[in-house]
Amino acid sequence: MSDIKLIILSAPSGSGKSTIISHIIDDEKLKLEFSISATTRSPRGNEKHGKEYYFLTEEDFKARIANNEFAEYEEVYAGRYYGTLKSEIQRINAEGKNAIIDVDVAGGVNVKKIYGDQALSIFVMPPSVEELRRRLVGRATDSEADIQKRVDKAEYEMSYAPKYDKVVVNDNLEKAVAEVRALITEFVTK
Repeated sequence: MSDIKLIILSAPSGSGKSTIISHIIDDEKLKLEFSISATTRSPRGNEKHGKEYYFLTEEDFKARIANNEFAEYEEVYAGRYYGTLKSEIQRINAEGKNAIIDVDVAGGVNVKKIYGDQALSIFVMPPSVEELRRRLVGRATDSEADIQKRVDKAEYEMSYAPKYDKVVVNDNLEKAVAEVRALITEFVTK
């Protein structure tokens, strides 16, 4: 495990984390590969095992939990698990790449505990709760009640920011992408 380089990105919904990842994932200098999560849910549409997710049975997922094979996992709904396999991080690193994971705030803190200095944890912070609400409303994908739930959850998630190595405030996407890219560049080249 000595040569593992892992990037952990976490943020409240609507903070721009996925957009930032999409801007840096193909930067060849960073040698990033997105870590594929495992789940107990069934494939949707044309999803393939090992491409979008590793699709596992609930029994297999629980056996892997018992064998300490996950860097992090969560039971999102009863019987519906999602998690990051340690073997996936190792696979990416064995290919000479740096694993990047997009994970919830508690999962990010847990992964950092496991990997320590081999991981860089970055928390993407919205400029304010009001701006986050505006972005979620602008998406036009959620009801007002769902938006309020996401805002309430975001306020809770933002309390995790001090537990991360770095915090990037996304008040300007171009600036936030540049800042995340610089942090990762420094980390993977040291």
